[in-house]
Amino acid sequence: MRYLRYVLLALLAIVLLTVALANRAAVTLKALPDDLAGFAGVTWQIDLPLYVVIFASILAGVLIGFVWEWFREHKHRVVATTKSREVSKLERELAVMRDTKPGQQDDVLALLDQRKAG
Repeated sequence: MRYLRYVLLALLAIVLLTVALANRAAVTLKALPDDLAGFAGVTWQIDLPLYVVIFASILAGVLIGFVWEWFREHKHRVVATTKSREVSKLERELAVMRDTKPGQQDDVLALLDQRKAG
């Protein structure tokens, strides 16, 4: 399985290198269109190889997707944390109940003890 991963990484590297070599021409990346830049007084621009723009766009898209997903799953993490705390609290209460009345055992506690033993 490890060799298969190395083969796939090598193929990905070859594809990325091929894309980079095919798109070496310089492109001008501008912050605003010419008309709007003249009106706003902002004429920022930079010349970069096209493959840098392509790879940076892919990287930016992946990072935006990760952040978006992290925010989207926030409510699920909050619920999981709340449930985990509730389970811990109930387990502590159960331990206290077992310790305080060892002579009398409730049917539910007996079932729980059988489940742990089995």
